[in-house]
Amino acid sequence: MKTDRPQPENARHWRCLKHPIRAPRRLRRWLTDHGSLTRLLKRASGNRFSVRVAAQGFARPGAMEAVALGLKPRQQALIREVYLCGNGEPWVYARTVIPVSTLSGRHRTLKLIGTRSLGSLLFRDPGMRREPLQIARLEDHLWARRSVFHLDDKPLLVCEVFLPSLEHIQYPA
Repeated sequence: MKTDRPQPENARHWRCLKHPIRAPRRLRRWLTDHGSLTRLLKRASGNRFSVRVAAQGFARPGAMEAVALGLKPRQQALIREVYLCGNGEPWVYARTVIPVSTLSGRHRTLKLIGTRSLGSLLFRDPGMRREPLQIARLEDHLWARRSVFHLDDKPLLVCEVFLPSLEHIQYPA
C-alpha cells in the first residue's frame, strides 16, 4: 500500500489541540474544526467534491496507529486510503484504520463504501462518538490531524493530511 502517498502512520509526535500548534495560519481552522471535514470540503468546492480511492485492504496498522486503537501487535485491520478532492484536485489525503472487530454487525458495510465519503456516514451515525483531535507535522512538512471514532463503542482511526493544494482554498464561512 505504500507509494508516494503521505505516511501519517509514521508520525511520532501527535499533539492534542490544547497544545499550541505552529501550523500555517491558512490551515489552522481546517486542522482544528471538530465537525465533518467532508461537509467543509463540499462547501469550499461548491459541491464539486469527490473521493478517489487510492488503496483498500487488510494489513497491519503502523505502530502508533495500533497504540491509538488499543490493538495487539500484528493484529490486522482494514486500511483505506483515499484522496478527498475539490474541483477534481486532491485537497486531503485520508487514511482510515478499521479493526476487524469493528467490522461486525451493522458496521460490516464499512468494507463496501467505495467512493462514498466515510465522514458522510460517521457524522450521521447515532452511535458515533469522537475522541479529541490530535495534530502533527509529518516528515514531508505536511500537516495532519487524526482522531479515534467509536461506532457503538467500536473504534476506528481517521487521519487526514492536508495537501498543499488546500492551502489556497478559502475556509468556508
